[in-house]
Amino acid sequence: MFKRMLSAFGVGGPSVDTVLDSPHATPGQLVTGQVRIQGGSADAEIGQVVLSLVTRVEVERGDHEYGGVSEFLRVVVQQGVRVGAGQLVAIPFQLPIPWETPITAVGGGQLPGMTVGVRTELVIAGAPDKGDLDPVLVNPLPSQDAVLNAFGQLGFSFRSADVEAGRLHGVPQELGFYQEIEFFPPAQFAGAVQQVELTFVASPHELFVILEADRRGGMFSSGGDAFGHFRLSHQEAEVADWATSINGWLAQVAQRGGGMHGHGQHGHHGGHHGRGGMGMGTVVAAGAAGVVGGMVVGEMMDDAFEDFGGE
Repeated sequence: MFKRMLSAFGVGGPSVDTVLDSPHATPGQLVTGQVRIQGGSADAEIGQVVLSLVTRVEVERGDHEYGGVSEFLRVVVQQGVRVGAGQLVAIPFQLPIPWETPITAVGGGQLPGMTVGVRTELVIAGAPDKGDLDPVLVNPLPSQDAVLNAFGQLGFSFRSADVEAGRLHGVPQELGFYQEIEFFPPAQFAGAVQQVELTFVASPHELFVILEADRRGGMFSSGGDAFGHFRLSHQEAEVADWATSINGWLAQVAQRGGGMHGHGQHGHHGGHHGRGGMGMGTVVAAGAAGVVGGMVVGEMMDDAFEDFGGE
């Protein structure tokens, strides 16, 4: 990334450049790198060097939806930094990626519509100087990858992805938002189901998988939402036969209007309550190879961040 001049010091002031060791990460990992401050023509005092993780979040208010940038992790990496004239000061850092961080890369490519970035902020004389964003490609955990592979294996096609402000009923969350990855259903269910939304909520030890199907209304039936709710350890989720379970759930939704046993609930868009939930065995999945890579079209990371400017 390019160096950014610190406007608080005027012409000839220091510049800052944040360098990530790698742009790739997974939830629960650390992102490492350095904040490099190059001294200008005079000595400078910087009160704090702050790094944060941000993403774009959609907020619903009534019938309208608004997009904004949400900061979901904030770390002071150094305080009281003195930068001599012409001196290079390199400050190493480690940023923990929260387990609920949205996935922004699948199958080696950028997930369209999804952005997570590291923002550098320098506090000078009590005033924050917010800098540019360094994008991070957040890849799925192996347990999440197993679910995504099953979607590809079953013939789902990617529609869109976003992050919604709010909380899910019955699911413990640390962050005030959740990601929705939307798919068009396989051809055999297209007549009964318009789309299926997939949400992951991960913790260090387990994975919640929430499915929401938008059912089509017919001459003798009304439309509406049907929900599925799975809760497994990461180890169980990696070897579960997701293709069979998801296909079975979707068949129930299509044939019976989504009436299933269990009590999984989903707080989508202000609290729809859905019945769902199925017991998941730990049957080894039969070769759900990297078919998910065909579901997304990579886009330039710079383009994904262009309207973050000035935030």
